[in-house]
Amino acid sequence: MTLITDSESLAAFCRRQEDTEFVTVDTEFLRDNSYWPKLCLVQIAGPEEAVAVDTLAEGLDIDPLVALLCDETILKVFHSGRQDLEIFYHLIGRLPAPIFDTQVAAMVCGFGDSVGYETLARQLAGARIDKASRFTDWSRRPLTERQIDYALADVTHLRKVYRKLKKRLGERADWLTEEMAVLTDPETYELRPEAAWQRLKTRSRDKRHLAVVRALAAWRESEAQARDLPRGRVLRDDQVLDIAAHRPKSAQDLARTRSLGRKFADSRQGQAVLKTIADALALPDEALPEPPPQRELPNGLGPLVDLLKVLLRAKCEEHDVALKLVASSSDLEQIAADDKAEVRALAGWRREIFGEDALALKHGRLALGARDNAVELVELEPEE
Repeated sequence: MTLITDSESLAAFCRRQEDTEFVTVDTEFLRDNSYWPKLCLVQIAGPEEAVAVDTLAEGLDIDPLVALLCDETILKVFHSGRQDLEIFYHLIGRLPAPIFDTQVAAMVCGFGDSVGYETLARQLAGARIDKASRFTDWSRRPLTERQIDYALADVTHLRKVYRKLKKRLGERADWLTEEMAVLTDPETYELRPEAAWQRLKTRSRDKRHLAVVRALAAWRESEAQARDLPRGRVLRDDQVLDIAAHRPKSAQDLARTRSLGRKFADSRQGQAVLKTIADALALPDEALPEPPPQRELPNGLGPLVDLLKVLLRAKCEEHDVALKLVASSSDLEQIAADDKAEVRALAGWRREIFGEDALALKHGRLALGARDNAVELVELEPEE
């Protein structure tokens, strides 16, 4: 087990992995005080060796690492890899490929929703992870032996976890491919300022208000990216919504916003906020954003939704798959209201294990009973 700090050693390690079937990958990074994550360490394990690559080492050429991550003959195995993949996407301009996420695979194999690495390492690899270094400062050098051991544990035990899950998947491999689609889509990692407003929670359906929220969120996102600051260090969510609600027209008005004060209002940022508001208010009606569609559950469907929840749990236990993977509460509400609802639970493998029975329950072709402390599905004879 090695800490790599020089280009020659990194290139040599990557060459030794050229013919391997897969490598396990993890990262350590900091993001507390920046918009963009600061990559501090990359851990990689092949079948025979594991290394931690010090990406902060002076003069380190990471081109061999990039080539390894992008080698499509070698599978890259992550656990809950979304943040790791985002880092690589913005660092090298593309996603590693192909990839396998053990958290997603574990959900397909019935380990529950968003199962943690420590749980899988314990259950599948018989390993216990020392959590003492979890919240360490990975940017400080030199790294301690304990830090390196902790970091490498995230990829060494992952090898056995991957092998066990791959074996368990069997015919469910196609299920996993479908679930991996989001992780392998570059759009998942695009951080477009114009879309930032969709993260904010507002109940208003006033289009002009939403236009101001959209404009302010886009300004904040661009400012945070340019200054490499967390969004909340530019403006907090509640401040964005408060400004949008009051629509200040002057620095004096802006200064009344909670926790901002006159200094911000008179600053370059404050003037930019005022211009952003004015521009949003001047938009023609056809340029205003549409409020998100509201889904109101028709009266009387609440008990049916509750029955569908019981059926979902029973079917997921029967097929040993995580509930979250099959259907959400919103999916169940939409199924209760519409047989042709455009939800994942009524398509593909989900329809086979749950969706068809959900529709049968809804239309009285299936009933739920109880026997021996378990839910039982009872097929009903169609009415003459």
